[in-house]
Amino acid sequence: MVALADAVSDGQIPNSEVALVVSDHAKAAGLKLAADRNIKTVIVERDGRSREEHDRAIVLTLQQHEVEIVCLAGYMRVLSTYFINSYRNRILNIHPSLLPSFPGLAAQQQALDHGVKWSGCTVHFVDETLDGGPIIAQSIVPVLEDDTEETLSERILHEEHKLYPRALALVTAGKYEVNNRRVTHAASHND
Repeated sequence: MVALADAVSDGQIPNSEVALVVSDHAKAAGLKLAADRNIKTVIVERDGRSREEHDRAIVLTLQQHEVEIVCLAGYMRVLSTYFINSYRNRILNIHPSLLPSFPGLAAQQQALDHGVKWSGCTVHFVDETLDGGPIIAQSIVPVLEDDTEETLSERILHEEHKLYPRALALVTAGKYEVNNRRVTHAASHND
């Protein structure tokens, strides 16, 4: 979230603003970091609601603040079909692996356990599958012989902070098309 907010502030993502940071946890660290940057924050707690009821409350909040694109950052919950349909191909997520490899939790440890030589991060549109939506962008990170989950995670996070703003800039500029599961970049065809 901070990398995206700073990229908007620095002009890396033109004609954009971070309208709102939403959390389902009142003590989420991102709320203070957003407030420190004078970004509006809203807490939409679960309060025992079903996933869809909670998602409906979040969607209503996003609509009230005229949010056009949703960027997930540290939101560790699968979204309902209602939420996804409300923002189809306008919800971005970043994942610490080269999807479709190693979806879900502990992706870095999964990479180490499988002995891969390369890992990385992926920005994708969110759909009804777990970390399975159309891929917008990826960045490669080598897996070193002496890597631990922590050291690999740190290097991947460094790449995430660069990749997520670039992918969001592409989306906000409208320089892409989604055809089935494939995201094509208009710039690669015309530049």
